[in-house]
Amino acid sequence: MGDLLKQIAVCCERGKMNKDAPYPPDLKGQDGVQELVAQALKEGVNANDVLTQGMMVGMAAVGKKFSSNEVFVPDLLMAAKAMASGMGQLKSYFESGEAKHRGVFIVGTVQGDLHDIGKNLVRMMMEGAGWQVIDLGVDASAEKFVAEVEKNPGAVVGLSALLTTTMVNMEKTVKMVKEKVPSTIVCVGGAPLTQEFCDKIGADAYAADPQGIIDWLDSKGIGKN
Repeated sequence: MGDLLKQIAVCCERGKMNKDAPYPPDLKGQDGVQELVAQALKEGVNANDVLTQGMMVGMAAVGKKFSSNEVFVPDLLMAAKAMASGMGQLKSYFESGEAKHRGVFIVGTVQGDLHDIGKNLVRMMMEGAGWQVIDLGVDASAEKFVAEVEKNPGAVVGLSALLTTTMVNMEKTVKMVKEKVPSTIVCVGGAPLTQEFCDKIGADAYAADPQGIIDWLDSKGIGKN
């Protein structure tokens, strides 16, 4: 069982989706996440172990490499695609409760901002870290975030912005979410942001990359089953 979970982790980290996938070249013709997850489930490996000891381990590894500039956005995207090829097979296990999400993460690009690359990377990495992600897309109003938080008690919120002109809307969103549901954890990120800005607007956490948010949540024990 251990070897199979390690193989799943490696294939997630390297972006090997399935046997037919040509990427990465050195794993061409070998089973990928899709086949290995199916094999593990068939052999009776617990679905939650497949998630936490297989896919999440691989995604954490590539996330840390991304943070240290050892790999880049294309590598992260391939890893996320590989992970997605296995997550689909776990859907029924999530529904039955055998596999459990770490929590709900609501993410979106704030109102007035149409950039989504950073937000999409956060979504994929959070899914890879075992969170159920609700993606509000781009140009998401403060009211939209509040409505989703009220529907999902205990959810963590992630706000993204790329334009300095939309940072004021991030501040507005943090304020409204905190006023409506004060206990909500709000994380912020985006190229123009700093820790100083995060502190100024009353958000709980800032990170320069997706793995930073995951590490912060881990350090606080948020989303630990």
